[in-house]
Amino acid sequence: MRLFRGRSHLCSHLEFSHNLLSRTQNAGRLAFSIQERRPQTQFRWPSPTERTASTLTNNDPSTSLLTTKEDPTIYALSTAPGRAAIAVIRVSGPLCLTVYHSLCPGKQRPKPRYATLRTLYDPAETSESARVLDSGALVFYFPAPESTTGEDVLEFHVHGGTAVVKAVLAAIPKPFQGLSQTIRYADPGEFTRRAFYNGRLDLLQVEALGDTLAAETEQQRRLAVRGSTNTLTERYESWRQKLLYARGELEALIDFSEDQHFDESPAQLCASVAEQVQELKHQLQANIDNASRGELLRNGINIALVGAPNAGKSSLLNQIVGREAAIVSGEAGTTRDVVDVNVDIGGFYCRFGDLAGLRKASQTPSSHQIGEIEQEGMRRAKQRALTADVVIAVIPAESATSNESTAGATVRGVVDNEVLEVLKQCDPQTQQIMCVLNKADNFKSDQQRASQRENLGRHSVLRGLIDSSKTTVYTISCKSAQNANSGNCDPGGIQTFLDGLNQLFRRMTAAVGPYGREGPGNNSAWAETLGASERQRVLLQQCFQHLDKFLAGVQPSQDGHRAAPDEEDIDVVVAAEHLRAAADCLAKIAGRGEAGDVEDVLGVVFEKFCVGK
Repeated sequence: MRLFRGRSHLCSHLEFSHNLLSRTQNAGRLAFSIQERRPQTQFRWPSPTERTASTLTNNDPSTSLLTTKEDPTIYALSTAPGRAAIAVIRVSGPLCLTVYHSLCPGKQRPKPRYATLRTLYDPAETSESARVLDSGALVFYFPAPESTTGEDVLEFHVHGGTAVVKAVLAAIPKPFQGLSQTIRYADPGEFTRRAFYNGRLDLLQVEALGDTLAAETEQQRRLAVRGSTNTLTERYESWRQKLLYARGELEALIDFSEDQHFDESPAQLCASVAEQVQELKHQLQANIDNASRGELLRNGINIALVGAPNAGKSSLLNQIVGREAAIVSGEAGTTRDVVDVNVDIGGFYCRFGDLAGLRKASQTPSSHQIGEIEQEGMRRAKQRALTADVVIAVIPAESATSNESTAGATVRGVVDNEVLEVLKQCDPQTQQIMCVLNKADNFKSDQQRASQRENLGRHSVLRGLIDSSKTTVYTISCKSAQNANSGNCDPGGIQTFLDGLNQLFRRMTAAVGPYGREGPGNNSAWAETLGASERQRVLLQQCFQHLDKFLAGVQPSQDGHRAAPDEEDIDVVVAAEHLRAAADCLAKIAGRGEAGDVEDVLGVVFEKFCVGK
């Protein structure tokens, strides 16, 4: 085994070297057991009073993330602009009490965290009648550090008229004009940024707050609530600590292998570390999978309506959204481009795409040939279908041959070959397929309807797609739904179809546990991981890759099977470096990386925040 004594080369960031040396000298043995290890010192954010605090990775006060008394006081309207019953104006910084005394002259300081009724005055006006800004404002004072930002915070709850709000906002900075003390209007997300700098929120909670502000549906709201707790932060930190201890065991071999006696051989120690790392990988994979499922809730589920011309795609879209979102006509090829409509279905944010009908030139009557515009529409339709999360194949119930009369025609579900070709190209691993038998009003009896529904379920192509998605064939009639009277609770079967769609969404966004286990018992423990953002997922994926490289180094593969590690083949220096890189990825998730990394992340996170938050 290749060991290197370059301690300064490897251990510059080793957080527990003195503890490790003490354990080696006293115990004479380092048996690796992640479950029994506990950190000697727990990480904590510095308090706002620690003005000389440094960043988490160095001791340079110039790069401190904490706000100081030299930072300007900020103020902004925290409620939505426009006419309202109440408007909240928030002030944060060291000049809060000065602002209070300038707008409420002669009044004593408000009791912290109690509502105080005050008349607000314009400090620059001399006329008594013009001085009053609001005769009935509530004032709240929150002293540092127990406030939303970790600084002194002042809130004015004023009447929500536009003129009142403008007057109060204009009066706040007037006493400080020409003075060295600075006060300014807040930037978007600046209150939350200061809360992060002062340790009131971690980066995961900041991201969850952004999701809360952007939530439009019930499922998006629930997703944001999951991320607002510190459960994910604690989980990531526990994983990071495990990797640090594992790295410590390996680096002990580098530093002390020639000076101390180890009861375990290097190969045995590496095998013990690898066993624990392998278990950690399963947990990471579950977190990564759930983060991808959570993105469906956060960004919306992309749904494509696929079918032949006049299959009823546009009619179905109009029934789903409850309005005429797409043109419906008996003329084939009416829809030429993708018609996107966003809708809330059972709390799930969905983006429906009504696509151009798919057909071949040989199927088209000579009187209506396929033009260039329709060809482009079909190309876009196929492209959209292959990128959708859910593909709904709309199959019309029509007569078996075009020559049969309506009275004697045999009605069945007609599956177009072009539609089948698109469905075959769909990826069953990442896409869900549903089949809808439309125009069910053409069937003469319920028995005939059920028979054709079963026939579609046994279709050579559709059967495999339906089974992999765990869905069924739904029979609907958009015509019956449009002409239904109020006495029918489910006209045309549209509601039954929507209920089935909702059940599919719940399966797609259900949390999974390690090893891909699903079910209520696992969902409760891993539901919080659905709230992980795309940024977190990327860093978790990078961590996973570093652990893969570590295992490849300590467990060489032979003929596709893991072999016992050979001491001569194990490079402990490289293995420890992979563990360090994996731990750094977990640290960056919570904003505990290099100062530059943190600022880059904050720029992305806060650009979506509104002013006053």
